[in-house]
Amino acid sequence: MRLAAPAVEVLDQTMLPQREVWLRIETVAAMCEAIAALRVRGAPLLGICGAAGMALAGEERGTTDGALRAAAEEISATRPTAVELSWGARVAMHAALAEADEPGARRARLWQFAGDHMERRKREDLALARHGAALLPEGAAVLTHCNTGALATGGIGTALGVIRVAHAEGRLAHCYATETRPLLQGARLTAWELARAGIPASLLPDTAAAALIASGRIQAVITGADRIAMNGDSANKIGTYGLAVVAARHGVPFYIAAPWTTIDAGCDSGREIPIEFRPDEEVGGFGGQRWSPEGLGAYNPAFDVTPGELVSAIITEAGVARAPYGSSLAELVAQP
Repeated sequence: MRLAAPAVEVLDQTMLPQREVWLRIETVAAMCEAIAALRVRGAPLLGICGAAGMALAGEERGTTDGALRAAAEEISATRPTAVELSWGARVAMHAALAEADEPGARRARLWQFAGDHMERRKREDLALARHGAALLPEGAAVLTHCNTGALATGGIGTALGVIRVAHAEGRLAHCYATETRPLLQGARLTAWELARAGIPASLLPDTAAAALIASGRIQAVITGADRIAMNGDSANKIGTYGLAVVAARHGVPFYIAAPWTTIDAGCDSGREIPIEFRPDEEVGGFGGQRWSPEGLGAYNPAFDVTPGELVSAIITEAGVARAPYGSSLAELVAQP
């Protein structure tokens, strides 16, 4: 993402890997469309988008208390599962409301907050990645799901950031990435990032992941998360729960790597996490092609929830939490 008041530029991830297209966004509606259409995605990056969307709101709609509160509600509702989107919008709003009710001061504060948050995200990604890399044995092969790299965070990534640091330290032998149906974030985005980073990697169908885990070829499964409840239940890309179940069956560590801000202190368990459902058309075809009969419905949740009891550790920039998560996550949330 590039911040250049009065606009924001984002890399359109729906065009990757065939084309690198940067979009100029000038309105809240355009930002919400980019988020909803997955032109920008990934929980940490959505936090930056939430803050940037509020800066756009200040330019477009003014900086009165009512205008800012309404914009924060609109942005937060675009994708309800990812808590960082709401966090970015609301914290940016409160930063602006703390300024005197003078449009110039509030607009400047909103842009400053978005820029500061983006730079902080880069530093925190690196800290998280170092914590996670230390958990992997020498010569590890790992499996990851969906996309959790720079495209998803603005820094070096969360789960993929761990993989990148482990590779740089000579600890990683191989990375396996799922295709990640139905929108192929693994095949289109993670594979693109792995190739650019020069990391030895293989792509596999989602349906082959259980067999890979059972084969004994990998030493860890590591994914991101979009919201973590205080008991360790973690919402992430659909298919994550199944990987955690199979990993537990075969004694393979299953790690969540996500920013501290992904922990929702107001959410006691995964039962309280809202799950976004996406259009049927995403399952019936892709990229303008359709392979299922017209009119056939689909079950298309964007996320599932992995119970905390299946999670070996939750890796954040503030440290690594382990069970019992009720206490370890509370300690992380309480940090200044």
